[in-house]
Amino acid sequence: MQYKKHIITFSKLGNFLLDDSNADTLKSLFSSARNENSWFTEDNVKLAIENIAKDYLNLAQLEKYISQYDIQENLSPKKIGIVMAGNIPAVGFHDLLCTVLSGNIALIKLSSSDSVTMRFLIAKLYELDESLKDKIKIIDRLNEAEALIATGSDNTAKHFDYYFANKPRIIRRNRTSVAILDGTESRIELANLGNDIFQYFGLGCRNVSKIYVPIGYTFDKFFEAIEYWSTIQLHHKYNNNYDYNKSIYLVNRVAHLDNGFLLLKEDKALVSPISACFYETYENESHLKELIAEQSEKIQCVVSKERKFTNSFSFGEAQTPKLNDFADGVDTMKFLLNI
Repeated sequence: MQYKKHIITFSKLGNFLLDDSNADTLKSLFSSARNENSWFTEDNVKLAIENIAKDYLNLAQLEKYISQYDIQENLSPKKIGIVMAGNIPAVGFHDLLCTVLSGNIALIKLSSSDSVTMRFLIAKLYELDESLKDKIKIIDRLNEAEALIATGSDNTAKHFDYYFANKPRIIRRNRTSVAILDGTESRIELANLGNDIFQYFGLGCRNVSKIYVPIGYTFDKFFEAIEYWSTIQLHHKYNNNYDYNKSIYLVNRVAHLDNGFLLLKEDKALVSPISACFYETYENESHLKELIAEQSEKIQCVVSKERKFTNSFSFGEAQTPKLNDFADGVDTMKFLLNI
């Protein structure tokens, strides 16, 4: 079957991305992506590419993933429009992967913020298997799409729902992620939480923007543990956001905590601005579950100590989703196979 051939091709891409002999080629990619989007530092692009190679393009993992589905030879492939986001490097790659493995045709509408990285990956796939030129196409308009997978804001989601009202679709809206602390976390666990907050400057839906803490919790140990992230303030865009938000809090006399590069503010809202993180207190486990349940439709993932909270990730795992960690909890492969 075709998907078996494609699995081999994708795994070869993964091997290429992890091969030290290709370091110069990849370094040029990282630099070009940074030039396109200044939020995409070379380190962040490298991190995203390595995570894709390790977690999406490992042959054994791909075979295990695909074995969960009953995939038949697709004699009438559908054209799947994929509107990719551009907040994190190559964030739309999983949708491309699922579309090809399901036997359908991916019509890719790239984000202007992340065209360099995706064009590179697609070109490398063409190089490994020319037949994929018929399976993966970069397009400007979605006129030919028979189904849609789109990632964007709540506002853009309304437009997609309107224009594709009569077609199968997955429309992803604004989401964010949260952390749960109980006060027993080690320094290493709190440091790993720092990764969940700061990686990619907090621009992703899997970045933690809200922390739930027990009543009476103090953040001294948390601030100490994340101090190694202090160099994030050297990035001018991040630091501009920090200076702006700090000035707003000070002018408006908003109570907050400040360690010099992160602002902590008590707030019931989920989505905090860049350089800030909201927190909210809970009384007990029952109260905590109620708070999470109230916001479940807006939460992408939850991180907690040793994954104690139901369906949560361990600290530091938020930005390393596996093949079956679907955005918004919607099984992309199942959707594509049932069109």
